[in-house]
Amino acid sequence: MHFPSRAWLARSCLLYFLPGCGTGQPPVKDSMHAHTNRLARETSPYLLQHAHNPVDWYPWGDEAFAKAEQENKLVLVSIGYSTCHWCHVMEHECFEDEEVARLMNERFVCIKVDREERPDVDQVYMSAVQLMTGRGGWPLNCFTLPDRRPVYGGTYFPKEQWMQVLEQLSGKWAKDPKDVARHAAQLHEGLQQVDLVTLNTAPPAFAQRDVDQLADAFDKEFDTAWGGAARAPKFPLPNNYEFLLRYAVSTGNKAFARQVRLTLGKMAQGGIFDQIGGGFARYSTDISWKVPHFEKMLYDNAQLISLYSHAYQAFKDEAYRDVVRRTIGWAVREMRSPEGLWHSALDADSEGHEGLFYLWTAQQLGEVLDEEDLAFAKDLYNVDGEGYWEEGRSILLRTMDDAEYARKHGLVPGELAARRERVDTRLLAAREQRIRPSLDDKVITSWNAMMVTALCDAYEAFGDSAHLEQARSTMQLLLSACRRPDGGLWHVRTKGHAAVNGYLEDYSFTLEALIALYQATFEEHWLMEAQQLARYAIGHFFDQASGMFLFTSKEDPPLIARRMEVNDNVIPASNSSMAKALFTLGHVFDDKQFLAISRQQLNNVKPAMQDYPTGYSNWALLLMNHAWPWYEVAITGPEALDAKEEFNRHFIPGRVFMGARDQSALPLLADKFTGGPTTIFVCENKVCQLPVHSVAAALIQIQ
Repeated sequence: MHFPSRAWLARSCLLYFLPGCGTGQPPVKDSMHAHTNRLARETSPYLLQHAHNPVDWYPWGDEAFAKAEQENKLVLVSIGYSTCHWCHVMEHECFEDEEVARLMNERFVCIKVDREERPDVDQVYMSAVQLMTGRGGWPLNCFTLPDRRPVYGGTYFPKEQWMQVLEQLSGKWAKDPKDVARHAAQLHEGLQQVDLVTLNTAPPAFAQRDVDQLADAFDKEFDTAWGGAARAPKFPLPNNYEFLLRYAVSTGNKAFARQVRLTLGKMAQGGIFDQIGGGFARYSTDISWKVPHFEKMLYDNAQLISLYSHAYQAFKDEAYRDVVRRTIGWAVREMRSPEGLWHSALDADSEGHEGLFYLWTAQQLGEVLDEEDLAFAKDLYNVDGEGYWEEGRSILLRTMDDAEYARKHGLVPGELAARRERVDTRLLAAREQRIRPSLDDKVITSWNAMMVTALCDAYEAFGDSAHLEQARSTMQLLLSACRRPDGGLWHVRTKGHAAVNGYLEDYSFTLEALIALYQATFEEHWLMEAQQLARYAIGHFFDQASGMFLFTSKEDPPLIARRMEVNDNVIPASNSSMAKALFTLGHVFDDKQFLAISRQQLNNVKPAMQDYPTGYSNWALLLMNHAWPWYEVAITGPEALDAKEEFNRHFIPGRVFMGARDQSALPLLADKFTGGPTTIFVCENKVCQLPVHSVAAALIQIQ
């Protein structure tokens, strides 16, 4: 076993631990299976997948660590999620193997964790494994002392290597426990010293040149042939392109606009997008967006719905409308729970093979389509051509957009869309008869909130009232089914049962969703909910010493160290999301505390942004709110919503819309009712220009 040096420790991530609640129950007896462990009492789909392993798994909690202390054993904390392909592989190769399980049970106390149910636990051990190995991923396997401090870890291990790790580490613990404990202390010391955000007492200074420098750093990573970053694997990273889109429009930078459009176009044509069923896979394994990792995550698709909706407002590209329509269609068809909330993810695997559900042979197409449609489908989707993958199967993808394809084949406008719709309907119906990938039916509050925002964005871009009604319905259910008795939020709901105290991400993304709902409807009760949740989050998560928010509530059990989630990734950091929400709410309510906290958060992270721009793209959007004009647009009068819908036809970043048909107590609306026709006030920092009575006139003031 090799342990990390002190110098390496000092350069990596913060580690913390959160004791949880185990069942305190012995394994369940089940005559239907040869083995049944304690996970059979859990509700997480991922934990239930391991309930009949021969490994004596424990859920995360005090019971397992107490057993390790009593028996003087190291603990294995094994983390994954239900739709993770390599988690399934390691389970089959190792955790279902009697020989491996015997060694694990004899030498270790073994804990299984669903990373989506317990992101706090995942953050702890992911940081530790990244520190020790320089890389991370799932499955995540981290060995700890009985006091929860990590000592060794990695990701996927094949059986022989896993057996060697088990033998060597247990042997090291038996022969020289003091040395193992020394390394654990060294690791813990280093983890406590890094990834901490300190209070920046310098006066805030946010300028356009700061944003220009961030954009220039993005420019250096562009793949100008396929879009995205010039490397593989390729993740969509929607928040990066939200920033680049806004920057391109705000500055008139045509090169950035081209890169955004190139990326969105190539993703929509590639195999990463389900061409007949809608929805995006988690990432592409190659540089051309061809071969996806086939799992579909709610959080990716929610953000991509928003991104394509905003891009449509900016560029009026009908292909973006089609992407949004298909993606929402997929979500409604495959991800909506019976009670009206949204499930978490779809597996990559079916029938033991990754992606099998989505792949087609020419013969399979011929069994569904007539000769004319077969030729069309093979050509359009590049079957046995660019889409060929392996074993005679192809990934459906496109190499041309609609206009180019129609020109090449001499199709009149509308004919291509009609033929594609007919073919897709038949292929989708046939695909529905296949054995489906498994569904992770957890309802995660933060991800559902993202879906609310996405539906509001789609409504504003395309005017489909069904999107708005779904957004309303989801939020109403979230605020009832996932609300704690004290007014806070639960993190997860499974099979009708809400559990796990909410994390900062649950509050921040719910705040952003409530703000989006208000701006789409002018229904003020959404703002009142947001104000209440913001105050709750400040009371339970805000760290006065640093001016940042902790990821876990102060009511949760004490941690060795408490993490502040700062870097934006496939999901924006909860601190950047909270800072943006407080910025908007601060303007809406004229709340100086909200504005001061948001400003301090941005000031704290600003010095680090230039070193890692792609990890601060959501912060960069907030920086633009300060560096560019930020408008408060107040609309009053009988046709306030009609005026707002007219504004929706335009891409207008850096603003908040407020409106009402009659009197309102909101500060910026309170004195703006004339009793006459609908009136629009364009304000900046509470200073309003002359009122106008048309959207066209207001747009001139905004420009």
